[in-house]
Amino acid sequence: MIIECFDGGVVRLSEPSDFRRFKLVMHAQTPLDPQAWKGITLLGDRDALVSIDLVPSLQGRPDHASWRLGYDDMLAKAREHGWIDVDRNAIRAHIERPA
Repeated sequence: MIIECFDGGVVRLSEPSDFRRFKLVMHAQTPLDPQAWKGITLLGDRDALVSIDLVPSLQGRPDHASWRLGYDDMLAKAREHGWIDVDRNAIRAHIERPA
C-alpha cells in the first residue's frame, strides 16, 4: 500500500490491496512541509506517521468489506511490530522520493 503525496496537499492511495508493505511516496516537487497534508506527520526525511483514520478516507481505496478486513489485519500486525503510535493513532511509514 502506497500513500502518494503531491503538491497542493493532494494525497491518494495506490496499490491499496498490497497489505504487506506500507510506505509514503513524496513526489519530486513536494516539500518536506509538516503542515502540507492533514493526517500525516513527518518525522524527518525517512519516516512519517500516517493517521490510521486517514487511509480509509483516501482516493483509491476499494469500496468493499474485504479491503477493510485486510487493512485491520495489517494494523494488527503493525501493532505487533511496534509500528503504531498509540498516542497519535497513527502507523509508521517509510518515506520514499522518486528520482
